[in-house]
Amino acid sequence: MANTVIQEKTSVKKKRKRKVFLGVLLLFALLASGTAVYNYTKPLPGGISHEGDIHAGQVEFLYDLTYEDGKEVTHNQVIFDRIEDTIEEADQFIMMDMFLFNDEYDRSASYPALSRSLKDALIEKKQKDKEVKITVITDRINTFYGSYPSQIAEELKDNGIEVVFTDLKPLRDSNPFFSGGHRTFLQWFGTGGSGWIQNAFSPDSPDVTLRSYLDLLNFKANHRKVIVSEKEGIVTSANPHDGSSLHSNIAFAIKGEILRELVETEKAVASLSGTDVKMDESAVVFAQSESGDYDVQLLTEGKIKKHLVNTMKQTGKGEKIKVGAFYLSDRDIIKELLAASERGAEVRLILDANKDAFGREKNGVPNRPAAHELVSKSDGNIQVRWYKTNGEQYHTKLMFFEGEDEDTVIGGSANFTKRNLGDFNLETDLKITGPANTGMMAEMEAYFDQLWLNQSGTYTEDYEVFADDSLFLTFMYRFQEWSGISSF
Repeated sequence: MANTVIQEKTSVKKKRKRKVFLGVLLLFALLASGTAVYNYTKPLPGGISHEGDIHAGQVEFLYDLTYEDGKEVTHNQVIFDRIEDTIEEADQFIMMDMFLFNDEYDRSASYPALSRSLKDALIEKKQKDKEVKITVITDRINTFYGSYPSQIAEELKDNGIEVVFTDLKPLRDSNPFFSGGHRTFLQWFGTGGSGWIQNAFSPDSPDVTLRSYLDLLNFKANHRKVIVSEKEGIVTSANPHDGSSLHSNIAFAIKGEILRELVETEKAVASLSGTDVKMDESAVVFAQSESGDYDVQLLTEGKIKKHLVNTMKQTGKGEKIKVGAFYLSDRDIIKELLAASERGAEVRLILDANKDAFGREKNGVPNRPAAHELVSKSDGNIQVRWYKTNGEQYHTKLMFFEGEDEDTVIGGSANFTKRNLGDFNLETDLKITGPANTGMMAEMEAYFDQLWLNQSGTYTEDYEVFADDSLFLTFMYRFQEWSGISSF
């Protein structure tokens, strides 16, 4: 009898402990879930997701191309030459915001020292013109999320250049399934310390901590690529990263009153990172006349998608949409491309095949399944060609709309993905509108024709080369795009 009572009491205690344990787990799960929902939908910091005024401005289209010229691989790289010219010509200030700014890559290949060249140009400018205020904003990816210091950043700071590493915590979380738990339980432990795990970006870079890898899994970034002085601004798709130095990219050099807005959007990033950038912005910036052949509008973050979608909705029979893209996966973008094709618009896409990543082979996601959907659902009316890469990437982010009387282009740092267009990453694009078939718009048309028709070189190859109707890849792409558990 006594044994039975003892057994019953022991059973009751076990059940009570189990309930307490399950209750604690449920509490933790609810806490993490609530954190995830809030940080997925919370208000954006001030100055983020900016839709600027329309300015009359001067615009120049620039592009880098790596392509096959006969049996040779040719590299025509001009964007960072122009950026270094902008640095040299500044009199008052330079504000630069670049995502990848390092020399880390798999050393199985060799690339030009682009990051060092840009760093040296900034330091040389500061040494020569000490009164010029220089601020460099960048992403924590260059420190492997706080695992070790950036040598480039340290050299810049040693020479009197202000460096701001973007604090991404105030931004929304693109990977809520992970980030809710990370914010609730893991972020408090930091990321620094003695690393013991091999660096995934470069085997000869310092080892990193497990906490840094966990921070990486938040999949969020300051992905902007911008430089602005009192004389000129450049918005580009190119990174000052050695492993990216041979990519094919685009850029727009701009002058005019829009430079004021460009400065303010960069100050907003510094502000959310706890830095109040003080600079003597020359009256030259604000006094530049509203003159030029183009209407130019500055767009950041989710406002880029708003204008992409709205412009596609207005495109119909007899008009053209031409896309150059490193990543294409956003469901609304794909939907509107199909809808424009159904209305009779001619839709052509030049896509990276997503096969090369700094010496590593990729599986084709998301572009190959996205391309299959566009081609198959349009019965072949939407045409796709792949950029013919040789270890580098077609890193362009560009959509060009050809109308009867007016053309519009939207391009810059933002890939056509949920993360890049959904108010998660920090991004900067320009929307430029002008008379059709003249000036820069004629140059845009010539750029696409050169690549599409392989004029004076081999740039693109037929859709069939990488056509892929794999259900597995389609599921992977759709799940990753929906969930945020992806690097694109």
